[in-house]
Amino acid sequence: MFFFDESRFGTHSKLGHGWFKKGIRTQVKVKTGRENFYLYSAINPKNGKEISLFAPYVNTDCMNIFLEQMSKNLESREIFLIMDCASWHRSKGLKIPESITIIYLPPYSPELNPVERFWQYLKDNIIKNKIYDSIQLLEKTLCVFIVCLTQDLLKCIKQDLI
Repeated sequence: MFFFDESRFGTHSKLGHGWFKKGIRTQVKVKTGRENFYLYSAINPKNGKEISLFAPYVNTDCMNIFLEQMSKNLESREIFLIMDCASWHRSKGLKIPESITIIYLPPYSPELNPVERFWQYLKDNIIKNKIYDSIQLLEKTLCVFIVCLTQDLLKCIKQDLI
């Protein structure tokens, strides 16, 4: 059983909160670019297994690529994939491999999807208060960060749903 979602990542700076000495004006550098990409991820909250794909868009074609890669990666064993009701998740052009059964979450219920907490964790640790000079650097940083996440950390992020 895997939960699935996608999220946009980009070079536009996201500022977090901070403490500064009273009476001292602090300057914070930001980047105002709009370069971005999407990260498609499926996570098994029980064992922490994670499958991700970087894509330029959120659409049916990219979703089909993700489903095909997921099916190949898991060697065609039976997979239950739980996701929201985005239009490209329900498109007539969606090609669902035989090994995958899709279960849709109720509309407007992101709190039921643990991948939402995964996005928040990544954005808090990769994006917030950081400047990336290029989209390639952000992709590389995000990829290394995800690869280095341990199974235990992934399970911990999702433990409240198990």
